[in-house]
Amino acid sequence: MAEILITQDADILTITFNRPEKMNALTREMYATLAKGLNDAAGDFSVRAVILSGEGNHFTAGNDIGDFMAHPPTESDSGVALFLGSLLNFPKPLIASVQGNAIGVGTTMLLHCDVVVANPSANFSMPFTTLGLVPEAGSSYLFPRLVGYQRAARIFMTGESFDAVSALEMGLIAQISEEPFLEAHKIAQRIAAQPPQAIINTKALLKSGSHDAVAAVMQAEFQLFAMALQSEEAMEAFMKFMSKKGSS
Repeated sequence: MAEILITQDADILTITFNRPEKMNALTREMYATLAKGLNDAAGDFSVRAVILSGEGNHFTAGNDIGDFMAHPPTESDSGVALFLGSLLNFPKPLIASVQGNAIGVGTTMLLHCDVVVANPSANFSMPFTTLGLVPEAGSSYLFPRLVGYQRAARIFMTGESFDAVSALEMGLIAQISEEPFLEAHKIAQRIAAQPPQAIINTKALLKSGSHDAVAAVMQAEFQLFAMALQSEEAMEAFMKFMSKKGSS
């Protein structure tokens, strides 16, 4: 079974992380498939909205640490970089259905979504500093603008997690639902029924004030992230994380 499922229902495309036995942790191959899926959808006139979802009990545990250590994404043409670029530049409505853990990129990708619906079980975290790394996906720019500097600093610097109620209050998600995918699909249907060029132009206008700034920050983040990945500090943090995981 493919680890990324791409299915289309009328004019709505659903991209599903399909590695539930690993809490949908993302590998470099999965990132590359995600990037291609989004880029293909951007150019497909039959697709009017895209939903991101996770199979099983979790949205995604973020990066597969073992794969990450074996193949650190330090090049600008890596699957990770391509996926983040496809998120930044995706011109159509992007909706997310979240349940369980949304860790690391599982949270930062939501900052690029237009509407996020989460289950009450959803748990969000961006533990980059815990792993000796720095924020990515433009989150060091987007998250403070969303929640305020001090709250963002606390969350980034402590690696603490927060629940769906907090995420709703912060504005990271739009709605809490016991059936997040069904609700996300309803919203996607309502959006898809609108005149498509008006929707694309509206999204472009909504993003216009921050797009170039986010692109510049993402480039800086990626350079620092790549340097951090090769540092002794990150290696020690990764090994500590893996040993904790192995003993739990």
